[in-house]
Amino acid sequence: MAKRHLTRRQSWRIQKIQDERAARAERRAEKAEESLEGGDLGPEQPGLVIAHFGVQVDVEATSGEFAGQIRRCYRRANLPSLVTGDQVVWRADNQQGGVIVAQQPRQTELCRPDQRGQLKPVAANVDRLIIVFAPLPTPYTNLIDRYLVAAEQAGLEPLLVMNKSDLLAAAADSAELLHWLDDYSRLGYPTLLLSAGAGDGLDQLRSNLQGHTSVFVGQSGVGKSSLINALLPGQDLRVGALSESTGKGTHTTTTARLFHFPDGGDLIDSPGIREFGLTHISHEELLEGFIEFRPFLGHCRFRDCQHLHEPGCALLQAVENGDISAVRMASYRHILSTLDDGADSY
Repeated sequence: MAKRHLTRRQSWRIQKIQDERAARAERRAEKAEESLEGGDLGPEQPGLVIAHFGVQVDVEATSGEFAGQIRRCYRRANLPSLVTGDQVVWRADNQQGGVIVAQQPRQTELCRPDQRGQLKPVAANVDRLIIVFAPLPTPYTNLIDRYLVAAEQAGLEPLLVMNKSDLLAAAADSAELLHWLDDYSRLGYPTLLLSAGAGDGLDQLRSNLQGHTSVFVGQSGVGKSSLINALLPGQDLRVGALSESTGKGTHTTTTARLFHFPDGGDLIDSPGIREFGLTHISHEELLEGFIEFRPFLGHCRFRDCQHLHEPGCALLQAVENGDISAVRMASYRHILSTLDDGADSY
């Protein structure tokens, strides 16, 4: 069955219902906070948001008598929404819960637009974006390029990971996929070829993750949860099979969650994202997000060049000269068209 596309009015109605539910949840949270404030709360102490559940979040105490403990906490109504990776100040109650009283400034944040085009944080205080793809479900360079642009905009270091490398031998487009990896590697992006199922390449991935706070992104079904299970035995995250009808992954991760590595470093697993909208960025930011474009920017004949078909375009000349990949140029054009008409997919 073909995937159903919602109209703007349908998307608005769905979002309106979700907003009403969120407002009701906020009111319940305010009542819960009033009840907690009426009781005994401990002193303020630092904590780390490791999972998000609507108006409640799981906070790990990072120091003090509760260090290492995880508490399900409400946040004060005057605080902004929190995401996994946020550093907070919280107070413990006497029932294994607590109240978040302050949010610490974020060093970085990964954002994506929601269905109304409003920017929504996905994870905070991360420094590395792990872009996971696989021979199946079929990967698309355009989606990978969206993640790379997002990483450039957020100041995150990307790492491209092709999982399920054991499926390459049976993939009809294996040569093309390996060529992709080579192209990204030549641009300076680090790449890894591995298999969570076979265990190949996992030590190299562990080395890359150590000492960093990383977030995993990628289509559903590429094996993000399988990688985490292989890297962190005992977590036993649910792993979904590919849909037989669509060949796409089924969503098994429903909330972003943070995990600690025994040898140092943290990992945030985000819900599977089949598309990554970039409608919140400008044309100039999009151009800067394609790092190989940078030496040629400002050298076109016309100052308002869109780099589509204009005479004297430095980027188009670079494509002809082989300095810019035609595939990457096509990806830029596709993303640019979504910025113009506001019809980016989510």
